[in-house]
Amino acid sequence: MTAADNDNIICDLLSSEKTRRKAFEMIVRSYSERIYWKIRRIVIDHEDANDVMQNTFMKAWQNIDNFKNKSKLSTWLYSIAINESLDFVRKKKKVSDLTSDDISVARLLLADEYFDGDETQALLIEAIETLPEVQRTVFNMRYFENMKYSDMSIALSTTEGALKASYHIAVKKISDYFHLHE
Repeated sequence: MTAADNDNIICDLLSSEKTRRKAFEMIVRSYSERIYWKIRRIVIDHEDANDVMQNTFMKAWQNIDNFKNKSKLSTWLYSIAINESLDFVRKKKKVSDLTSDDISVARLLLADEYFDGDETQALLIEAIETLPEVQRTVFNMRYFENMKYSDMSIALSTTEGALKASYHIAVKKISDYFHLHE
C-alpha cells in the first residue's frame, strides 16, 4: 500500500464521526517518525522533540475538523509540527539566558545519547542553528526532507520565490560557517 493509498483510507475514515478516532490512530502510527524528525531538526533536543510532537498531535486532533482534504494530509500535519516547533523555540529563547555562544550546539549533540552523527554532522546542525528562524526552517525542509517548494509554500504560507531565496541564502551562510570552522 502506498502512502497516498493510506492517506486516502485515513481521509475516508475521518469523514465519519464513528471512525474518526481510528483514523487519527492511523495518522499517529503513519506519521510519528516523520513528524518527530521534522521537529527534531528544529528544536534539536530529543526530549524537547518528543514534547513538541505530543503537542503537534494534540493540536491536530483538536483541529481535525479543519482538515478539509484540500492539501495533502502530510502537508497539513507538517504545517502544525513546524508551527509548534517554532513556537517552542521562541519560548525557549525567551526563558533561556544562555546564548548559542555560551554552549556549543555541536558539543551538546555529540554528548546526546540519541545523536548518532559525527563531528561534521554536529557542526552542520550548529551552523543551521545560527540561521534566522525562517531560513533555518526552509533549509531543514529542503535539505533534510527534500520537500518541494510548492508543499513548503502551503505549509509556511509564503511564495515559492521567497522560499528559494531563503534556501539559497541559508546555504551560503552555512558554507561560510564551515569555512570559519575549518
